[in-house]
Amino acid sequence: MKVLVVGGAGYIGSHMVKLLGQQGCDVTVFDNLSFGHADAVLFGDLIVGDLADTEALEQLFETRIFDVVMHFASSILVGESVADPAKYYRNNFANTQNLLDVMVKHDVKHFIFSSTAAIFGEPQYTPIDEQHPKQPINPYGRSKWMVEQMLEDYDRAYGLKSICLRYFNACGADPDGELGERHDPETHLIPLVLQVATGQRRDITVFGQDYDTQDGTCIRDYIHVSDLSMAHWLAIQELFRYNQSKRFNLGNGQGFSVQQVIDICKDVTQKNIPVIYGARREGDPDVLVADARLAQNELGWQPKYPALQSIIEHAWQWEKKVHGK
Repeated sequence: MKVLVVGGAGYIGSHMVKLLGQQGCDVTVFDNLSFGHADAVLFGDLIVGDLADTEALEQLFETRIFDVVMHFASSILVGESVADPAKYYRNNFANTQNLLDVMVKHDVKHFIFSSTAAIFGEPQYTPIDEQHPKQPINPYGRSKWMVEQMLEDYDRAYGLKSICLRYFNACGADPDGELGERHDPETHLIPLVLQVATGQRRDITVFGQDYDTQDGTCIRDYIHVSDLSMAHWLAIQELFRYNQSKRFNLGNGQGFSVQQVIDICKDVTQKNIPVIYGARREGDPDVLVADARLAQNELGWQPKYPALQSIIEHAWQWEKKVHGK
């Protein structure tokens, strides 16, 4: 199978490329390396390019044949999207349209899209299933929801079939220790806590202790990056088997509080992790947990690493490798 992975040098994309390589796929990675890392591409060919460059896209599709395209090249920082919405509509929506248009032109009809739980906005109920109302509350979530709607239109008009996978909190690292998170700036909780353990940071700030949860800190659904990659692989099989566009929520189906994450990080690292308690952030719900039963039933997907302990152990293995502690 010939697979184009856009954003394949980034965190989730690089884990996906490794899995595709292990499955014997012919992989091409297209990445502008603004956040990705060339040395994270363990299989296939890396072509440095940007989705805004329509000439580069055209050349790519003229010189290579693809059975399926996977998209991991979105901008993902919620706060930045509020401060600079133009960047998010340009990169996440307009640049994705560039990609879809060249796919349609070259008759590539299968697309896997990395979407997000941010399309749902403030949860009206939890766990959140696929039917939950889509009311995103920031430009990041809106840009992703706009792409999902565009994909529905491209399916009806051009027969482009897609599967959108809506992640909750991607985390962890390659169990073999070859890949992990290298975001700059880092905004994800688990690597931030582990960077305190390695001495890269002095402390971790917990935003709010007055949530309606057992320990007062907010609860999130943490899903191992390798489990996410396997869901994408199963989604490819689903797309070729039925040739139908579908949407799936991906999460553990269980939530862990911020305090639980910090406590397990302390246990795994055996390090002191100073905590500062600050005020809660606007727009942070008490609980965000996925109902992933549809993906389990239709894709046959089952997380291999659902335990928070395993997720943090793999992340810690990577953090020690990167920062030498």
